[in-house]
Amino acid sequence: MSALLDALVRAAAPEVTGHVTRAVGLSIDVAGLDLAVGEAVSIAGDDGPILAEVVALREDVATCMPVSDLRGVRRGAPVVTTGGPLRVPVGPGLLGRVVDALGRPMDGGPAPTDVTLTGIEGAAPPAMRRSRIDTQLGLGVRALDTLVPCGRGQRIGIFAGSGVGKSSLLSMIVRGTQAPVCVLALVGERGREVREFVERDLGPEGLARSVVVVATSDEPALVRLRAASTATRIAEWFRDRGEDVLLAMDSVTRVAMAQREVGLAAGEPPATRGYPPSVFGLLPQLMERAGTAERGSITGLYTVLVEGDDMNDPIADAARSILDGHVVLDRRLATSGHFPSIDVLESISRSVNAITSRDQRADATALRQLLAARRDAKDLVEIGAYVAGSNPLVDRALRQADAIDGFLRQDVEDVTGLPDAWAALHHLAVSP
Repeated sequence: MSALLDALVRAAAPEVTGHVTRAVGLSIDVAGLDLAVGEAVSIAGDDGPILAEVVALREDVATCMPVSDLRGVRRGAPVVTTGGPLRVPVGPGLLGRVVDALGRPMDGGPAPTDVTLTGIEGAAPPAMRRSRIDTQLGLGVRALDTLVPCGRGQRIGIFAGSGVGKSSLLSMIVRGTQAPVCVLALVGERGREVREFVERDLGPEGLARSVVVVATSDEPALVRLRAASTATRIAEWFRDRGEDVLLAMDSVTRVAMAQREVGLAAGEPPATRGYPPSVFGLLPQLMERAGTAERGSITGLYTVLVEGDDMNDPIADAARSILDGHVVLDRRLATSGHFPSIDVLESISRSVNAITSRDQRADATALRQLLAARRDAKDLVEIGAYVAGSNPLVDRALRQADAIDGFLRQDVEDVTGLPDAWAALHHLAVSP
């Protein structure tokens, strides 16, 4: 009875309507409503209602960013609040589906069932309630599993310039990982690449246990920004039920670029390379939501698109300081046909001591020493100035060069289990 009474009271309550006062660039100014930052509003447009989110407040005006095109919005157009923040579906019904930044299906299938609506933003688990990272999560890539091992609940960044193989490596990991649930966020991707990634790189087997959240590069900045939050919120739902989830986001840099557009449109001052301060507040808020909790875990893999292959650009530097490890992809390796193009010597995992044994670390260190010796002697070898016998470590590295490269190379269709990867590394480490 009380529920019916509440519904009648809500239906009888007068609807307060605001109006559009200005629409400039990416933003819309709304007056006449008492709104909060993060609240969603519906704006009457010529082609139907337009959903927008409040991103800033100034005096008696709220600045909103739309989740669709601004065309059709007029001065004075009526605006009503939805009564809360943007809400997205979460639940097991999303597995095997491709959805947009608001959880709406993009794959031509019916609306997902067995889902519930929840707020798009979540909170990071309290620091002292997080379980420790103590178990390795197999990713199916030999070079990563042995030389840059990833723990269950760890967050690792994949740093590379454009066209070096980030997306291919990510799809390879999703197919080969031991995680039972995968959530992929494709943020700012080219529209033509989405279907290729889902059907060719991910494949039916990978998609069956995955949720793919897509926001292409032509969509409004707020949509690209919210795609990252939606994917993280979906992953949090599975983690809260005790699942071990792999969250793969491609790419964090495009999320930061979307926040730059939103921040500048809201009136923030530009700072480092045009990025407003809110960008550097967003990154830890987003990435700290991944990781372990009291039960369940989210293992985060975040690709970072570095501008001009500069590993010290502001977003790469900020992400590296937050994450628990980083994998660097090298353009020279990629152009020489070496896949995955992982620069092992520049890549580290900060959880390696907690998830590997002493013998495993010894084998990894032995291979790293051989790689470092070969790198340091590279110029001398190429000009014919190196004399065999001068350095036993270099001699061994040159002798084993083909075997080492064969270990580090791996076809995109090839998946190697953890025991096999460690056994292959040990064979290399003990070979004379």
